[in-house]
Amino acid sequence: MRRITAWRRRPWAGYAVVLAALAAIGVIYAGFSPQTGRAEAESTAQAAQDLKNGQQLFDKNCASCHGLNAEGTKDAKGKAIAPSLLGVGAASVDFQVSTGRMPAMSPGAQFPRKTPIPAFNTEIKTDYEDEAKRKAAEQQKAQAEKNLADLRAYISSLGGGPAVPPASATDPTKGDVALGGKLFRTNCAQCHNFTGQGGALTGGKYAPPLSNSDVTPTQMYEAMLTGPQAMPVFNDTTLTPQDKQAIISYLVQTREQPNPGGNGLGRIGPVSEGLVGWLVGLGLLVMAAMWITAKKPKKLKKS
Repeated sequence: MRRITAWRRRPWAGYAVVLAALAAIGVIYAGFSPQTGRAEAESTAQAAQDLKNGQQLFDKNCASCHGLNAEGTKDAKGKAIAPSLLGVGAASVDFQVSTGRMPAMSPGAQFPRKTPIPAFNTEIKTDYEDEAKRKAAEQQKAQAEKNLADLRAYISSLGGGPAVPPASATDPTKGDVALGGKLFRTNCAQCHNFTGQGGALTGGKYAPPLSNSDVTPTQMYEAMLTGPQAMPVFNDTTLTPQDKQAIISYLVQTREQPNPGGNGLGRIGPVSEGLVGWLVGLGLLVMAAMWITAKKPKKLKKS
């Protein structure tokens, strides 16, 4: 006891007590809240790693046309070979890459939809009965989804732009179908046909069909938001998110409607039906009438 009292009376004893108290507080605080800082550090490190992966994917698959800094490229005459990707946003990247239009193999009047390259092929089948094949396909699909997300994040980091719409904004069951039909006929039918069958445009371009089940609601929304190729941009001031969702609902419902007559004939109403009636139906009637009224040749007399 005397020894403790003697140590307490020394000049530096107060400082030692304060330091010990601070150390104890630090240990207690670290013991109760270590996860927050660690989680933030891990999240930051993961985000940096994802961006690095996105940049590597861009350098490998996109930079040869769009430039190392995504600034776009031009030929010797100053004509654009590939546009700049600065500010196009994640929605544009998701649409072009998920539909297989990009990376493009060769330039043309318009880039067609095709199967995405393996690194971004999120449409891969996973319904194999063999468990080993199914797991391998699921892993490949998960990696493709991550690659696409990393590429979107990298392009967005260069200049922002429209983001990928949330699932709630593209749910076809929540849109006003009647309003969507009216908006589609007003803004889209001139190119895509009244039922989304697509159609030819000038200069070798065309409006792709929207009636195929492989065109997802998210891709429809992204196309309206970004205006790919010959399509105009319908931003949120031109068509509100509710308007876009209504158009998606109309298209999904139209593609799911059965054809009462069997063959849909393009589903464009009396135009195709009348054409078939004239060329096929009336033609058969004319041929039948000619056959009925034709004179049978007389048998040649034997000489």
